[in-house]
Amino acid sequence: MVMNTRQNRSLPDEAVGLKPEFDYNGPLSAALVENEAKLRTIFDKCGDCKFHRFQIATTCEALIVYLPGLISHEFLEQAVMRPMFALDAIAEGNRIDMASFMRYHVLHSLSIVTVASYEETVNGILSGNTAILFEGTAEAVLIETAYLHDRTITEPNSELTLRGAREGFIENIQTNLSMLRRKIKSERLKAEPVTIGDVTRTQVEIVYLSGIVNPRVLDEVKRRLAAVKLDGVLESGYIEEWLEDTPWSPFPQVQNTERPDVLAANLLEAKVGILVDGTPFALIVPFVFWGGLQAAEDYYERFVYASLIRILRLVLLLLSLMLPSIYVAITTFHPQMMPTNLLLSFASAVEPSPFPALIEALLMEFLFEVLREAGIRLPKQVGSAISIVGALVIGQAAVQAGIISAPMVIVVSLTGIASFAIPRYSFAIAFRILRFPLLIVSGMFGIIGLSIGLMFILIHLVNLESIGIPYLTPVAPVNLKNLNDVIVRVPRRFLRELPAAIAGRKMRRYRQTKE
Repeated sequence: MVMNTRQNRSLPDEAVGLKPEFDYNGPLSAALVENEAKLRTIFDKCGDCKFHRFQIATTCEALIVYLPGLISHEFLEQAVMRPMFALDAIAEGNRIDMASFMRYHVLHSLSIVTVASYEETVNGILSGNTAILFEGTAEAVLIETAYLHDRTITEPNSELTLRGAREGFIENIQTNLSMLRRKIKSERLKAEPVTIGDVTRTQVEIVYLSGIVNPRVLDEVKRRLAAVKLDGVLESGYIEEWLEDTPWSPFPQVQNTERPDVLAANLLEAKVGILVDGTPFALIVPFVFWGGLQAAEDYYERFVYASLIRILRLVLLLLSLMLPSIYVAITTFHPQMMPTNLLLSFASAVEPSPFPALIEALLMEFLFEVLREAGIRLPKQVGSAISIVGALVIGQAAVQAGIISAPMVIVVSLTGIASFAIPRYSFAIAFRILRFPLLIVSGMFGIIGLSIGLMFILIHLVNLESIGIPYLTPVAPVNLKNLNDVIVRVPRRFLRELPAAIAGRKMRRYRQTKE
């Protein structure tokens, strides 16, 4: 039987956005029965939502609403239920505001608020608060009884350092904010709360240092966060793309970190941090190119060692981007650029291979990326072993079978190792992506193709911005005073000014006294 697709179409012609299931924007009623009926309708089919109706001193009816999995039952009994049940009789006809009376004279908690709408009541319950409603009062009392099963604070695996703090953010935003407060004990540290996600209602905190942050950058961050239209935010990566100026660029324009000391250091550099509840990864804006080459321990070690390591990272970054392309271009189009002995050695090693250098490089790079991704996704106990053994076995077998030449295995291995030296994982991904188009143009046009590809990358970097800040600042546009903390780091006593492009004005890092 042929069905009429026009009559049995299951989807509408136009997509329809998710609408609220209930309209609960109205104010609470003074009638307890009406409030209970409305809340039961909102939490319909929510078996974990508990309603408990009782009387206080035999004269006042009350309703308590809570989610058992989000609250501390011990705190609820001791700080809420016992004081109310121990209350003496309330005289008949004594018209008092029960919500205010309970808040200021009966309940024992440091976090008690009164709300007057269904929306505030529902949001409070979903956040782990306990709501208490009274007969004859058009207000509800919200008591913070949330109990969260937090993960132990440990050292983050994504940003290991030899020297420095051994603590990292966890999934609780309040704990993360307290860790940041311990790093920066100043009233200048501000944390502005924002709720994002129509369904998840995820709590987000915009953190910055008042008087140091660039007001234009701060206003732009607030504007972009206010423009986020999502049903749910489960990780900081959900809102990261909304903060980017150029989302199609392979280069990250927002830094992420698990370390409180890294976030604190960036706030002192006039940047803005964003904490998201439910994830240990905080966001930092603006993010510039040179920040991708800097690690936390660069500021914990002596400046000589930190500067040499930064130069080494820059060299390794260039190798990870261009080494396969240079090898393919020289062996294919410009063999005269190599010394005679080296050329003869390469020629004897490459001769058994049936593929040209470009195909060899693409195959080996693809294989290396497969092994790297497999090593990440596999369990830790076998992931590293599989990636190392796989690379050795497959590489050795390919060379012995005459499919891949030995020099190509060496080049690809050095390229992969060099990419591991880049401190920021998201920053290293950009060069892993760009390595393939550079490899293709080098295999087609030689050194000229490589030069054109690098020129396009440089043009893109010059035009790229992060929250309106040039991506190559302070090198382009050049700022000589801020070049003392880019490729090399001078002693800390000479780092006297904040980056002018980020701060938006000339500002000293610390107070200077007359000598």
